[in-house]
Amino acid sequence: MAGLAIAALVLAGWRQTARAVPRSPRAAPKVGRPRVPIGIAETTVPLYKAPNPIRRVFAAVASAGIGVLIGVISAIVIAFGAAYIVVTLTDLLKS
Repeated sequence: MAGLAIAALVLAGWRQTARAVPRSPRAAPKVGRPRVPIGIAETTVPLYKAPNPIRRVFAAVASAGIGVLIGVISAIVIAFGAAYIVVTLTDLLKS
């Protein structure tokens, strides 16, 4: 298997690249519509203002609560799955 992989790599290296022939020189297109510049509007925006400490504490408590909730739900699902597997396998042993 390793020999076939090495042979495939060697044979793949003998192929020409996709851009072996150089493209035509870059110049203005001979056919095409004229290029029209796009206007850009510059506006000032207020500087970044960090959230106050109360919002930071609320975000930390909320994320911890979500983490605990996800942990509890996943533990319940895993526990029921393990109990189902144990009960099923012990029933198979009894029969």
